Amino acid sequence: MHAKSSLMRQASTYILAIALGVILAVSTVRVLPCQAAPIAEDNPSIQAKAPITSNSFVTAAVNRVGSAVVRIDTERTVTRQVPEPFLEDPFFRRFFGDGFSQQMPSETLRGLGSGVIIDPSGEILTNAHVVNQADRVTVQLKDGRTFEGTVQGVDEVSDLAVVKIDAGGDVPVAPLGDSSTVQVGDWAIAVGNPLGLDNTVTLGIVSTLKRSSREVGIFNKRLEFIQTDAAINPGNSGGPLLNERGEVIGINTAIRADAMGIGFAIPIDKAKAIKDQLMRGEKIAHPFLGVQMVTVTPQLAKQNNSDPNSPIDVPEISGVLVVRVVPNSPAAAGGIRRGDVIVQVDRQPVATAEELQSIVDNSQVGQTLQIKVQRNNKTQQLSVRTGELEDKY
Repeated sequence: MHAKSSLMRQASTYILAIALGVILAVSTVRVLPCQAAPIAEDNPSIQAKAPITSNSFVTAAVNRVGSAVVRIDTERTVTRQVPEPFLEDPFFRRFFGDGFSQQMPSETLRGLGSGVIIDPSGEILTNAHVVNQADRVTVQLKDGRTFEGTVQGVDEVSDLAVVKIDAGGDVPVAPLGDSSTVQVGDWAIAVGNPLGLDNTVTLGIVSTLKRSSREVGIFNKRLEFIQTDAAINPGNSGGPLLNERGEVIGINTAIRADAMGIGFAIPIDKAKAIKDQLMRGEKIAHPFLGVQMVTVTPQLAKQNNSDPNSPIDVPEISGVLVVRVVPNSPAAAGGIRRGDVIVQVDRQPVATAEELQSIVDNSQVGQTLQIKVQRNNKTQQLSVRTGELEDKY
């Protein structure tokens, strides 16, 4: 009896062990797929189905705007002219004939730049120097479509232009930002076609703001650039400069061929202010005074006055020294003279040439400005009516 009881207990132990083994096996089967999930990532077929994501703000910005960045190819036909004295020479005309000037071969000049679509109607913003005087403009979108472009308006002073393509409204559009909110140190993303290499992206930061065209050495422009260290090369001109959110904050311009590691962009607020006029083909009026000027400080004035060969004595104060007055200009008519130091315009103090230029640029053609100058030891109050900047100036 005792032996039979012992045998039953032993059999019960075996049955319990087997039951526990079955339970653990089932639990393992249920757990293993979850534990094995990370291993499945090495399976190429599974990876191919997973969506590709990126945490890069640059990628996000370019994906937002990149399709609205276009390549602009231009052609211009020119004919080389024989110097006038040769055409008037009887021997030359007898030898070559009167029709020689009509027989001169023509030459086709080709250019390359970038642009950015800013309106569903097909308006494209670019640099004036990219399309000015072009006989033919061809616009190529990132998706491969090509259109003939029409230059609607050009403003050489601000180096901006608008080109129109007819795509039936089926075009991507770039969002325009607010360049007045840009700060030094902000990210700057340049997109364009430098050196003919389509859809190129470079990254940098905003190095400085309101870098005047005078400081850059470009005296025929009226601009305050956004300066960046993002690479901007020939072909980039006219393409957008983006912030980290993919908004256009400037129009790139490769305006200095010798600028190494420095790029310049026209603030988008400047473009927004005149783009509608350019689209209508209207001329952009730019007010001007007609003076050549430099910033002066008491130290510089004292140094000038201590030079016995100096042609003028300069008041030893801070302000804007007039070094030349353009003949028949508003400044000449208003009584400004060489050697005057401008210290105030419409009761607003001016200490630098850039400040004076900014005040004039923000005025209107025909507006009368009250200008205070220091002439020798006397203060003069002058009224100068701004004129319109013409090519002759």
